[in-house]
Amino acid sequence: MNHPPLSGSKLVWITLALSMSVFMQVLDTTIANVALPTISGNLGAATSQGTWVITSFGVANAIAVPLTGWLAKRFGEVKLFTASTLLFVLTSWLCGMSGSLEMLIFFRVLQGAVAGPMIPLSQSLLMSCYPPAKKSMALALWAMTVIVAPVFGPILGGVISDNWHWGWIFFINVPVGLAAAFISWRILKSRETDTFELPIDKLGLALLVIGVGSLQMVLDRGKELDWFNSAEILTLAVIAFLALTYLVIWELGEEHPIVDLSLFSQRNFTVGTVAISLGFMLYFGAVVLLPLMLQTQLGYTATWAGLAAAPIGLIPVVLSPIIGKNAHRWDMRWIVTVSFSVYAICFFWRSTFNTDMDFSYVVWPQVVQGIGVACFFMPLTTITLSGLHPSRIASASSLSNFLRILAGSIGTSITTTMWDRREAQHHSKLTEHVTQYDPASVSWFDTMGKLGLGPSQQQALTQLQITKQGYIMAANEIFWFCGILFVLLIGLVWFAKPPFTASGGDSGAH
Repeated sequence: MNHPPLSGSKLVWITLALSMSVFMQVLDTTIANVALPTISGNLGAATSQGTWVITSFGVANAIAVPLTGWLAKRFGEVKLFTASTLLFVLTSWLCGMSGSLEMLIFFRVLQGAVAGPMIPLSQSLLMSCYPPAKKSMALALWAMTVIVAPVFGPILGGVISDNWHWGWIFFINVPVGLAAAFISWRILKSRETDTFELPIDKLGLALLVIGVGSLQMVLDRGKELDWFNSAEILTLAVIAFLALTYLVIWELGEEHPIVDLSLFSQRNFTVGTVAISLGFMLYFGAVVLLPLMLQTQLGYTATWAGLAAAPIGLIPVVLSPIIGKNAHRWDMRWIVTVSFSVYAICFFWRSTFNTDMDFSYVVWPQVVQGIGVACFFMPLTTITLSGLHPSRIASASSLSNFLRILAGSIGTSITTTMWDRREAQHHSKLTEHVTQYDPASVSWFDTMGKLGLGPSQQQALTQLQITKQGYIMAANEIFWFCGILFVLLIGLVWFAKPPFTASGGDSGAH
């Protein structure tokens, strides 16, 4: 059923409500990271066990996101979005009330599962409320919340865990979620999408749960268990491969698939999804690596590491609306080319990091990268959804977001693993140079001797410096490699074919 675009205060309120729901969920994926030691200590668990607070949400969410398209056709986008938001509020409150780690992990699984439809549906519902000429502006406003939330998450998580009970990192979702659900239902209930009595693709659903769940477990626990040297990881990897391979084969022949893989027959969807997934994989790996490096090797507190990362959100807040307003005039491929070029420059810049750099040397690449971020999400989402019928937007958005989230997990795993392994190699090489015949080593030990440090203290301090230097060198290599990959990604986006109308070439409202 086609609905006319909204205007005036209704359009403002629905944009605010849908953006709030996205902000709340994206914030929730990052806010717990900083608070982990506090949560683990309060619940009497080891920090390594506490990581399940993040893992459990990620696994459940990764499984739920690709189901959105099927669920939206079965129950209606507005009902599904409202129910998902209200259930997210309930599970957030239950997370905050948890009295044990087991209880918290259980409610985090539920929270991740019910949150699945929120991001894809906020995207499709927002686009349905705007006239065709302004759909790019809608995507730009949506993208701003996705950009800013991960920046605020670590800062807010640190402040709350330092000053209040950790439960408040979940309780803050309650008023925000209730307001978002209330406003969305009031404005959108008369604009419900058509529903269909679709049969449940039971085998497809089972394969999705097993395959994605196993893969996410491999990515989350691989580093901890030394990857394929672990029987558990090897078993999970084989299960994931077999289940996902059979899922693809099954869904391509299924009349009512749980995941609509036929979308990949659309050139722009394929190019946009691959580009946004690979770009996000590189971007998110750095989002995790930078604060980790600052805290473990350069002595930054969690709050200061968060503040060092925060400037990445400054330029997008100003630039995103401008890009959205003028998107219909510009070729999206050029905007994405600017994005990937800026990303490459900033990653090459970071590859010059050293142990003596000051705060500003960390911050400036973050500020400049804001240009790349502003030109990333909205243009690539526009390319991804262009040429699609309005009825397929929810399915396309859920599949694209699922692959982007999964790519973020892969990026995190690869980045942190390579960081440790490259450090070990650099540590070994640097140690070889610390001899009584090396002039730099002689000078270093002389300096420590004058400071009154004994041989054992000198040795401990030397090892500490070698480790720090090794980790910085390893991070620089990763940043350099990411810069190279962003340069290569520029070529990919030019396989997309204009026009890039977000309404799928449908000039009427929907």
